[in-house]
Amino acid sequence: MTAKRSYLALDLGAESGRAILAHLADHRLELSELHRFPNIPVRLASGLYWDTLRLFHEMCEGLRLAAKSVDQLDGIAVDTWGVDFGLLSEEGVLLDNPRHYRDSRTHGAIEQVFEKVPREEVFRNTGIQFMEINSLYQLFAAQRDMPKTLAQAAHLLFMPDLFNFFFTGALSAERTIASTSQFYDPVKKQFATDMLRKLGLQGGYLAPLVDPGTDLGPVLPYIMEGCDLKQETLVFATGSHDTASAVAAVPARAGENWCYISSGTWSLMGVELAAPVINDASLAANFTNEVGVQNRIRFLKNIPGLWVLQECKRAWEREGQEFSYAELTAAATQAKPMETVLDLDEFGSPGNHPQRIRDYCQKTGQQVPPDVASMTRVILHSLAVRYKQVLESLETLTGRKLEIIHIIGGGSRNALLNQLTADVTGRIVIAGPAEATAAGNALTQAMGTGHIASLEELRAIIRNSFEVEEFRPTASLGAAR
Repeated sequence: MTAKRSYLALDLGAESGRAILAHLADHRLELSELHRFPNIPVRLASGLYWDTLRLFHEMCEGLRLAAKSVDQLDGIAVDTWGVDFGLLSEEGVLLDNPRHYRDSRTHGAIEQVFEKVPREEVFRNTGIQFMEINSLYQLFAAQRDMPKTLAQAAHLLFMPDLFNFFFTGALSAERTIASTSQFYDPVKKQFATDMLRKLGLQGGYLAPLVDPGTDLGPVLPYIMEGCDLKQETLVFATGSHDTASAVAAVPARAGENWCYISSGTWSLMGVELAAPVINDASLAANFTNEVGVQNRIRFLKNIPGLWVLQECKRAWEREGQEFSYAELTAAATQAKPMETVLDLDEFGSPGNHPQRIRDYCQKTGQQVPPDVASMTRVILHSLAVRYKQVLESLETLTGRKLEIIHIIGGGSRNALLNQLTADVTGRIVIAGPAEATAAGNALTQAMGTGHIASLEELRAIIRNSFEVEEFRPTASLGAAR
């Protein structure tokens, strides 16, 4: 590999989006951020929505900046969070702005679904953990609350597929994002349409499934003109679920006994397997089987990662106290350790989290963190304790002894959380790359163009391109070593 290839990774997270330009040459990947923009949901009387058209506008701005930077892009790809979707008419017009997964319409929907299809049957058909944010419950709620709108839907597109449609006009369901829905069967590798029919949901609006690396075609002429593209530019399906792209970029070596934590608003902790684990034990543990790049299975657990700290930060800002995450972490590092442990699942909805934490500690008879630094440390310590619980479940369910925890994504920059994780779990933590999602997005495009042959080669490029930091268990918190 000598010629330099250039790919644009459009990476949308729950808090922000980025346009990352990736240059690949001589088995090294270089990333540069061209454009960053906030992802702020909009609340209306009818619900909580993503500002979808604004997000697309910002992605086009990123593409325009990429066109100024290079003469030719070898590919463009979009990755986003999971589960959410848009509904289109036959003419390709949005029928309802895509809802945010924290929208309240799914409250109680799980129990209503189980009245028609038992919990065990849903899991047997999908292998997905039960969370009320899942697409299955969103779709069920749409049928319940908006039957006329749903009846007009000719196409259901998950968020990255929707943006791909805006770019190319192609209707597709990329497999990694489809697998987050809880109506995709990872054994049969198709949508679980029989289960949907039992719920009164017809699957005619589901798009054809495609794999990561699929060429979806060139950008539409209006995009070429509006973004000043000099040549025809192809759009690829990548690991369109951001975690799929991130896990593809884990710098693990063959023969290691490892698990991963994709750390951000959510922490997704799991292992990579050749086949799904769908049995009574994984059902009881509420684990999930999502699809990864090159048909790998991401056997994992969703954990409310840095969301609780993000909500606290927003609450403090409303009170006039503004802190960067680096400042919060630095203060927490100096704070006295506390034994208080939060059940993070109790803090899933937006709100005044500092007050909720104080109320929770009083209700559970635990010490209340007295200030911002202590509260930040309690949140991070609670997250490390949750990692240990999930690690133990992973080892039981897979029969593996997991010796290394790879932490990737933006949360891998949090040295205190990394060290707490090593200390609490007793495992070696390898942190980085922080830009795993963008790197995995770009290199999966390179697999689609034929410039990378395998997932193993992709990971070798990651190891050759990014420095990582190792944290070992210590009796007391110390520096990374």
